[in-house]
Amino acid sequence: MTARVVVADDQALVRVGLCGIVEAADDLTVVGQAGTGLEAVDAAHRLAPDVVLMDVRMPDLDGIEATRRITASTSSRVLILTTFDLDEYIYGALRAGASGFLLKDAPPLDLHAAIRIVAGGEALLAPTVTRRLIATFATQHRPPAPPAAGPSSGLTGLTDRERQVLSLVADGLTNAEIGARLHITAGTAKTHVARLLHKLAARDRVQLVILAHRAGLTSGS
Repeated sequence: MTARVVVADDQALVRVGLCGIVEAADDLTVVGQAGTGLEAVDAAHRLAPDVVLMDVRMPDLDGIEATRRITASTSSRVLILTTFDLDEYIYGALRAGASGFLLKDAPPLDLHAAIRIVAGGEALLAPTVTRRLIATFATQHRPPAPPAAGPSSGLTGLTDRERQVLSLVADGLTNAEIGARLHITAGTAKTHVARLLHKLAARDRVQLVILAHRAGLTSGS
């Protein structure tokens, strides 16, 4: 299955370079480009990409607000291009519904992997720096407002096993790592995560992490 990507960056040379890197992977294709935040939102609506690769600093509409509009009105997922010394951008992107973050100087293979992960409905939670940022965000900032029938009712509807899985998701473990920790298959772990997403009306693993941290549900608690 080929993941469809829109590349949004205000610098033409950077944008062209990113497009070339994305197209170098057989299972990824660029379906559109955007040079402003408004163009990125428009492209997401017109082209329905699986992933929008979004720069933070964009003219007309910054990448954070563009992300908020895209995630609120389309099924496209957003992968933010960032530098981790600007934590306020990360917090803003999480509130806006971003599914992952990527350093601008990341190697091409890392870019390919990141797009595949986000397109597959997961989030980039593995790097230690991302775990730290999400944990800090969860304790200092409010998460995106959930749907009325969603997490507002708390975690009372979860089984003990689902709470275990949610705790491990909150620590940034992958499905394979969760499976190994709980002595279940990666496929079973994936099923548990899917049920958590449904029960908590969460968009992706990023929101699961935020909810788990705010509820004090971590593997160390």
